[in-house]
Amino acid sequence: MNQAMRPTIRSVRADEWRAAKELRLTALRDPVAPIAFLETYERAVAEPDSFWRERTEGAAGGTRVRQFVAEDADGTWSGTVTVLVEEAGADDAFGGTVQRRQAHLVGVYVRPECRGAGVIDALIEAAVAWSWSVADVARARLYAHQDNARAERAYRRCGFRPSGETVPMQGDPAKVEREMILERLQAY
Repeated sequence: MNQAMRPTIRSVRADEWRAAKELRLTALRDPVAPIAFLETYERAVAEPDSFWRERTEGAAGGTRVRQFVAEDADGTWSGTVTVLVEEAGADDAFGGTVQRRQAHLVGVYVRPECRGAGVIDALIEAAVAWSWSVADVARARLYAHQDNARAERAYRRCGFRPSGETVPMQGDPAKVEREMILERLQAY
């Protein structure tokens, strides 16, 4: 990707499940994947095409889940992020209970050859803007593994700050995932 050209950030379309699957499998093969994602490559690659179709359809135009992709001029996807709207009282992915209605950014990934070109910033900006457009969502969160300094730096650059909350890393409870939050500024 040309450093001077920013990609187009847009919602994934329902019929793009093959591209969504390819990018997700690529992300899960990244060297940092074991500390960046809860899903494993082995589990994901074993899923049938129907799983990928449904997953992509569900993230294409809903108000509870939305996947964004960074698309280069040639149509290549250079990155992605998915937003989940969490309802107060619901169970979260870490076995806890969601305390307030909020947006949860997950599945953040930028292809290695596109890193450092502002792709992650553009993806996070689009995800947060969409989150604020969902009624009553005034807080966005995500998690960064304690050993994933690169991700934490990127999230801080995008305005996220540690909340002080941590959860044990699945499969390695000696390590933690740090919650990072971004509060919506209210206009008065």
